[in-house]
Amino acid sequence: MNPQSSNITRRDFIGKSVASVGAGLVLGAPGMLRAASAGESDKIHVGLIGTGRMGRALLDAMSNISGLHFQAVCDIWDYNRQSGVIRVRSLQGTAPPAYVDIDDMLAKEKGLDAVVIAVPDFWHSPYTVKCLEAGLHVYCEEPMSNTIDGARAMVKAMEKSGKLCQIGYQRRSNPRYRFTHDQLINGHKICGQIVNVNGQWNRPVTFCQDIAFRPKLALDPAVLTKYSYKDMHQFTNWRHYRDLCGGPICDLGGQQIDVFNWFLGATPKSVFASGGNVYFKNREHFDNLMAIFDYDTPQGEVRAFYQILTAASEHNGYFEGFMGTEGTIRISENSYCSNAIIRDDSAPSWGPLVVSGLLKANPIPGKTRSVSPEGILTGPTDLPDPDYGLTTDLPQIQYRNGSKGEMPPHQPHLDNFFAAVRGEAKLNCDARAAFLSEAPVYWVNRSALSKQPIVFTPEQLSV
Repeated sequence: MNPQSSNITRRDFIGKSVASVGAGLVLGAPGMLRAASAGESDKIHVGLIGTGRMGRALLDAMSNISGLHFQAVCDIWDYNRQSGVIRVRSLQGTAPPAYVDIDDMLAKEKGLDAVVIAVPDFWHSPYTVKCLEAGLHVYCEEPMSNTIDGARAMVKAMEKSGKLCQIGYQRRSNPRYRFTHDQLINGHKICGQIVNVNGQWNRPVTFCQDIAFRPKLALDPAVLTKYSYKDMHQFTNWRHYRDLCGGPICDLGGQQIDVFNWFLGATPKSVFASGGNVYFKNREHFDNLMAIFDYDTPQGEVRAFYQILTAASEHNGYFEGFMGTEGTIRISENSYCSNAIIRDDSAPSWGPLVVSGLLKANPIPGKTRSVSPEGILTGPTDLPDPDYGLTTDLPQIQYRNGSKGEMPPHQPHLDNFFAAVRGEAKLNCDARAAFLSEAPVYWVNRSALSKQPIVFTPEQLSV
């Protein structure tokens, strides 16, 4: 490892990251500020497809991005649809047209530039393909589909249409992750040779109970049937059904396994998984699942372990860890989870990285240690080196209501999408890149059900 192999500083990196992904900042990207001042004709006209919990989270993140006009909302459930209308009206001052059916929206709404899709997984592919074929750019929440063939169809539609299709693996645009990937792991190689990767997402039982609904808000049975739901329980709890969703390993695990593949620069060659229903006995998907992936990477052989629990305590929340011969990085999208870096005693000094601002040395409770101008840690000699911390985080922004806070985690990825629509950036995770990373995840449930390892063939992981 050579700490001087790159002379970029944390401040330089943050500046470049904010310029590329922070279009919603008060001092944000020039392109978006130009768009905001250029008038109505330069706005991006957006359709919102799906205004449930995920759709509302994306709308909240987009509300901080200049130059957008939310032209229409679409959702089959009146409860969600009206919620979307109210939020857009509060944001823009006028209520947008609201649609039950996507075909109706696409036929009537002229002048749309892009859509943001946040519907249940099994509708991701059909809706994305429709919108690409209609000549619209698409931002679609992850996973791409509940089936690998559905994901393949999205890639083919994107490439045939020539339109942009960003998949919502938002960590690929998160400044903390991009800094760790570009500077710490690949730039300064502070982990040395990575030999193991691990990750988890633990959700408490209380958070994973069935979602109830008020009977007076129930959808008409004919509408449920038209959109492939058996009843309202299935409609509100679609994540529990194999025909509608890939289960927690796709819904949650796919986001973190994407980080494995991205950081390693490789896709796994095999998977061996085990799962079961230890608490939610009547659900189709496992409530706990563990998988081991084997990789051949440019650095050598790597094994990755992943755990998804939806029937446990929330111990340590969710994170991804990269363990190497010289150090370990543990990173999470949630700043309240354990983001930490641990140096092995055999590694070269990280003092220069602390001095340059690329790392921070966490204080030891009750003791003090400092860094000399030469980058040497000083202080009590009987103490081990302290853990190190990440110096890069989501930027602080000023919201439209005047308050200040951390940028919503989805916003950098949405910023990147709309900057690409304007021709000012390249997508951080288009449909093909997402497919190459997501394809192995579709085989995890099959391995767990069969209790057999799966060695991937090129056909299993290709479009």
